[in-house]
Amino acid sequence: MRIAVLGAGAWGTAMALAAAARHDVVLWARDPAQAQRMQELRCNDRYLPEAALPEGLQITADHVVALAHARDGLIVIGTPMSGLRGELAALPAGARALWLCKGFEKDTGALGHEIAREIAPQARVGVLSGPSFALEVARGQPTALVAASTDAPLSACAVEAFHGDALRVYTSNDPVGVEVGGAVKNVMAIATGIADGLGLGQNARAALVTRGLAEMTRLGLALGARAETFMGLSGLGDLVLTATGDLSRNRRVGLMLAEGRSLGAALAALGHVAEGVYTAPTLQRRARELAVDMPITDAVVAVLAGALTPAQALRQLMARESRPES
Repeated sequence: MRIAVLGAGAWGTAMALAAAARHDVVLWARDPAQAQRMQELRCNDRYLPEAALPEGLQITADHVVALAHARDGLIVIGTPMSGLRGELAALPAGARALWLCKGFEKDTGALGHEIAREIAPQARVGVLSGPSFALEVARGQPTALVAASTDAPLSACAVEAFHGDALRVYTSNDPVGVEVGGAVKNVMAIATGIADGLGLGQNARAALVTRGLAEMTRLGLALGARAETFMGLSGLGDLVLTATGDLSRNRRVGLMLAEGRSLGAALAALGHVAEGVYTAPTLQRRARELAVDMPITDAVVAVLAGALTPAQALRQLMARESRPES
């Protein structure tokens, strides 16, 4: 298969590596200088320095060339959420595309499938998501993902592109649920990082993960997702990984906030994008529009905005009245 991966960050690079083992892959980098450096060094020293790029993996800064390469194959959009709209608008007629980004569009609050419905309603598109750190995929460590689309042949195409010895790809026809899971888990990971940073213990961590899953499910159902999706890879699976894994950038932000660092200092120390920071206020806005109760999300937003300290946010959550578990 001819595959184009658009976006040479850590995740785009890792997925390009996974596909290049069996397919003809082009990796597009927005920055020509980065593309040139990757060509020369045969690694992405900026985002994924540990992983060598095989000679068969082509790298280009020419967007037109990348799109043309996969005209009859598969386009994989590996940009941040802020770049998804532009990439969908540029898709050639009849193209098949999957996006890897997780979260809500900052200005509109839209999820990927909502952007696609607006920009390219006839396009054959879907989302590839699940519990995965780019570094482990690049190393060939066992990973499972889910390809979600209402276009069943597109999901099968994702399986053909990526399913192999170390990477399993399951399919789903619930892109709404898969996208909600991928977005909400980043905010819950910040909350769990704060709790761990405060030394609250493993009981507190388990409670936050469980109640975070409840918030995720409530929002997903309000948006038309299926409840069972949140017990799968992009729901519980991704939540557990991001909330507890040492490679989680969102968890690390929470840990640093608990230490007393400002948000700006935490992000500067991180050096990479932590999607949960930008997702949290948008998630809160959408939940309120749908009258969905999301108290953990509210607490994270307040801490990120400097309206509450981590300790104050904890006291606020613990002071809530008892209610039936749901």
